[in-house]
Amino acid sequence: MIPAKFEYEVAESPEHAIELLGEREDSRLLAGGHSLLPAMRLRLAQPATLVDIGRLSELSYVREDGDRIAIGALTRHKDVAGAPLLHEHCSIVSTAAGQVGDPQVRHRGTIGGSLAHGDPASDLPAVVLALDAELVVRGSGGDRTITAAEFFTGIFATAIERDEMLVEIRVPKLGAATGSTYLKMSRRAQDWATVAVAAVVERSNGGIAKASIGLTNMGATSLRATAAEEALAGGGSIEDAAALAAEGTDPPSDTAASADFRRHLARVLTRRALEVAAGS
Repeated sequence: MIPAKFEYEVAESPEHAIELLGEREDSRLLAGGHSLLPAMRLRLAQPATLVDIGRLSELSYVREDGDRIAIGALTRHKDVAGAPLLHEHCSIVSTAAGQVGDPQVRHRGTIGGSLAHGDPASDLPAVVLALDAELVVRGSGGDRTITAAEFFTGIFATAIERDEMLVEIRVPKLGAATGSTYLKMSRRAQDWATVAVAAVVERSNGGIAKASIGLTNMGATSLRATAAEEALAGGGSIEDAAALAAEGTDPPSDTAASADFRRHLARVLTRRALEVAAGS
């Protein structure tokens, strides 16, 4: 189909983009466009104005920030996947970015666009949840920081206000005693996740001292498997904790899988992810 009529503006800076968002009613930011443009062609999204931020190179970077790594919101997936700093200190982010779509998508799509889209089937939201990452949004009043736990508010919905834009993602540097992995099951190669699990595990004396587990496509937003995390914190085994991974979730039933099968996948993938992250 052909999109509905819209105006097109090119932002010259983040501040210019924010100004345009404030001036233009029903405006949307355009970065890589892999989520927004298909929705526009189907007329599921009909913004009056597109504000193109794809040329804002100052928001494309991966750099150290004390005990964290700062990632610019317009960093392409391919650059996140290949960043030496992430490979060394927070490899789960680069691992997940390398599983987004296909090479064409990874060369155009951005980490900020993926997170701001708020798709519960997307790969990176579960990862930033498991990492307790911080997301920095900028508006006319300046910057504000939102925790990953507060950022995703519903299906395709986030805490970003209408006249704000995501500018940076901050993830922790993981220590030598911390293991992590992102495991994804999909029906076809390069497809959306039927279910995926992000696991970050702090190891101690050959066991698990603490674990953070993010779930993809198990509800209206990406979720933490809190029951499984609590079981591990209480000294439970990986098997016992994984059996609780689907507790409190509300997975969809669609052409890819039923809700019951997704619950089963969540338990299986959680066990595998914890074993890999723990070095079992």
